[in-house]
Amino acid sequence: MHKLMVVDDSNIIRNRIERSFTADNIEIVATATNGLEAIQQFDIHQPDLITMDLTMPHMDGLECIRRIVAKQTGVSILVVSALSDKATALKALKYGARGFLCKPFNEEALTQALNKLLQYKVVK
Repeated sequence: MHKLMVVDDSNIIRNRIERSFTADNIEIVATATNGLEAIQQFDIHQPDLITMDLTMPHMDGLECIRRIVAKQTGVSILVVSALSDKATALKALKYGARGFLCKPFNEEALTQALNKLLQYKVVK
């Protein structure tokens, strides 16, 4: 069973992602509405997967990715963002994210993106 943390300041998006994984091999262990909260939740729950928004209050997704990856736990981060700006996506990947999914997304795209991360994790 894989542990997932959902990080997004939008309640609608968090709920959508949570509903996508009710019967999968993925258990949602935490949610956060900003980067600071995400780091606190990460330390408590140690998820191995994270969906991460980029535009959030208090601490944005890029800084949050940088700090979580620095903990060297091997966590896989999927950026889920409306920012389809290529430079930002590349920066997120440079900081350690392993995938990028643009909002709006459908359930199938989300599931495929997370399954890709899981395959990456097994190969590593």
